[in-house]
Amino acid sequence: MHRIWAIIERDLRRFRRSPVLVVVSIIMPLVQLVVLGYAFGGKIKNLQVGVVDEDHGLPAIKLHEMFQAVAANAKTFTPIYYSDKALALHDLRNGKISGLLDIPPEFSRKVLAGANPRIALVEDNTDQFAASALEGSVTGLLPAYNAPALSPRTSAGATLAIVEVYPYVPYIQFLLPGVIVLAVFISAMIGGGIIFIDDKARGLHEGYLVTPIRKYELIFGFTFSGAAKAIIAGLVLITLGSVIAGIPDPLNPLRLARMFLLVVATALALISMMFLIMVRISDPLVPRAIFGMLNTVLYFPSGAVYPTQSFPPWMQAITVVDPFSYAVHGFKQLILKDTGLMAISGDLCFLFGFTVVAMTLATVLFRRTL
Repeated sequence: MHRIWAIIERDLRRFRRSPVLVVVSIIMPLVQLVVLGYAFGGKIKNLQVGVVDEDHGLPAIKLHEMFQAVAANAKTFTPIYYSDKALALHDLRNGKISGLLDIPPEFSRKVLAGANPRIALVEDNTDQFAASALEGSVTGLLPAYNAPALSPRTSAGATLAIVEVYPYVPYIQFLLPGVIVLAVFISAMIGGGIIFIDDKARGLHEGYLVTPIRKYELIFGFTFSGAAKAIIAGLVLITLGSVIAGIPDPLNPLRLARMFLLVVATALALISMMFLIMVRISDPLVPRAIFGMLNTVLYFPSGAVYPTQSFPPWMQAITVVDPFSYAVHGFKQLILKDTGLMAISGDLCFLFGFTVVAMTLATVLFRRTL
């Protein structure tokens, strides 16, 4: 063990002497959490929506009042009234407004006659997010508009009651588990990829072979030193990230202990995976060329950004063997649901099993390489 510890100590000393490396490994995932969490997680508000009233009847005025209520409360859109429909369509095409609500002639007459009145929503569908938000907001207005003045005491129609098991989860909290895993992965890429290949290109590994250090001890030393750096990055993210994201009781010692165990499992799995990929590579440019592809192939299919149930079958097949998926799932259970170890036992088993398999294969390939 003292030979393995010598390798670990050497690698950690070099890591400590490189403050830029520490910043990239720890600070950049925090920046990504804040930027992506608030860039994608907020509700769309203050859409400029044109309103053309070609009717001017009392039912149309009621719609105006409801539009103003949305602008004052939910603030999904702000109505801008036009007297010229052609001008409104011109502004829509030029991007000055995001949509156009058209109250057609005879609208009030059809409302009073119960003759299926309609209003038109013309959308700028080049922005699907804004168009969906606008469509949902306007669609949600219609039940309230169509409700009778005096509601019956009882109703024969079925209704839906929404019961939420957990408090509201903002997108920044939903993104936090993936960012923690990403921070561990960045440390794995640096410690298990770039530094490993750079040492190999400098001939340092051949120098190890003239010492009493065995080859499997080299693999263990490289893996544990890389895992130590990845664990440090993961611990920073689960503490600072939880505070930034607004996780309730972020410093709960029991939850932190469970997350520490998952960080260790994740770090070992990703570091061993990187050594398995890099153990037969000697060109120092290769890892730099494939890390971007690895990030895309592993991070996005894991469910860190979007639910995996929406993926096509070929992408779900990647999810099954992707260690990112199990790490992200485990952190979601611990951070968002505050569950116990039983809820993540399958994730821990996969990550530790993946580590054993990857380290075994890396050791075999390492023997053949040198």
